[in-house]
Amino acid sequence: MSEKLTLLYQSHSPYARKVLVCAHELGLVDRLDVVHHETSPTNRNDAVFAQNPLGKVPVLLTPDAGALFDSVVICDYLDRLAGKGSLIPYDAPARYEALRLQALAQGLCDAGIAVRWETERRPEALRYPPLAEGQTTKLLEAYDYLESQADLDGPVTVGQIGLATALGWLSFRRLPDFRARAPRLAGWYNRFNQRPSMRATPYEGETQD
Repeated sequence: MSEKLTLLYQSHSPYARKVLVCAHELGLVDRLDVVHHETSPTNRNDAVFAQNPLGKVPVLLTPDAGALFDSVVICDYLDRLAGKGSLIPYDAPARYEALRLQALAQGLCDAGIAVRWETERRPEALRYPPLAEGQTTKLLEAYDYLESQADLDGPVTVGQIGLATALGWLSFRRLPDFRARAPRLAGWYNRFNQRPSMRATPYEGETQD
């Protein structure tokens, strides 16, 4: 039997969910021991800090490469472990299409987190509305780009998984809605969201500050 890998996870993290969806798509989920950890910048988790000096999940504990952190690195490891190269294609231009889409999805999550800090999580007296507006603009511009330019059809890649889990998280957190602004994107998301890998990894829980 192949050695188990431990995934330090959080059920309301888009970055962690991306990793777990990738594991499902690659047929590796049975090799993962998924351990939920609450983390936030204001709530130290010593078990996570022991593996990642940034104190964030996801973290994948591996027998050959040690503790891997950041979802981009973990997804690359899993794709190589599966021996398929299917989620991160080897050759251009497909490789860079997938990686570009993954980067855009990461940016959606980063901007959404910043909006939440300035509209919900930071004490009201310390919030800075212009920053929230600027980060919201990033979300809206990304929706427009995806609606008009992104080719989301074709084989599943890490970019599509990252995008689907990002859009799901934005909806879960009630951030600026992509559905009315980008109906083509919404249709793609609705279809992708029916995949078994997505249905097996729903968001749940709240940030514990």
